[in-house]
Amino acid sequence: MSVPALDAAFSGNRLLATLSAEDRALLEPSMRVLTLESGTCMLDAGDTVTTSLFPFDGLIVSLQIEISGNRSVEVASIGMEGAVGGIVSCGVVPAFAQTVVQLGGHAAAVPMKVLEAAKLASPHIKNLFCRYADALLAQIMQSVACNAFHPIEARAARWLLHAHDRAGSERLALTQESLAGLLGVQRTTVNAVARVLQEQGLIAYRRGAIQVVNRAGLSKAACGCYRAVEDHFQSVLGPSGRGGG
Repeated sequence: MSVPALDAAFSGNRLLATLSAEDRALLEPSMRVLTLESGTCMLDAGDTVTTSLFPFDGLIVSLQIEISGNRSVEVASIGMEGAVGGIVSCGVVPAFAQTVVQLGGHAAAVPMKVLEAAKLASPHIKNLFCRYADALLAQIMQSVACNAFHPIEARAARWLLHAHDRAGSERLALTQESLAGLLGVQRTTVNAVARVLQEQGLIAYRRGAIQVVNRAGLSKAACGCYRAVEDHFQSVLGPSGRGGG
């Protein structure tokens, strides 16, 4: 996988895309592009957050909380609409969640001290990350409610829609085992759900990948949490991607 130029990051990440030439100049000299593969653990809980990552080019990062029995569940996913570590304020702090790459791609990396200085120098950058923090918190709160009350079929459809928005591709290089871990259920449960979605003509499953075949149908199968998160994101930060049905 070749490493794209920084211009691709500023056009491919929706936060970076809002920056003026003056604001871009505050970040670009210290920025570098990283190539991240699926399964890479970027941070463990307790690690010091020293860098902010701006995903683009299909990269999706999962924030996961580990619970008893060496099991973990996803509480938020971040792609081209946001940043990992970008909402940290007042310097470096320990990470609370584990940060794992779910779908490989690229990210623009900026030292946290540079980003914090840019927030002080630019009212737009400071306001942008305040609004993004609100949008990310909304996703986490909606995820908690969704996991508590909605059936696994609707939750799986919701996750696939979010991934489809961020990946920029109909094909999601994701195993059913990985999806089971993200949703906090057994693999056999996800196998059954994937079989139903495939029989309904909504997805096609090939070994190691899920392809979205009928997005409109998948949207109908998802719970209202998908639309609630997307609507809030757009009201706070503007259109985030494919959205829609």
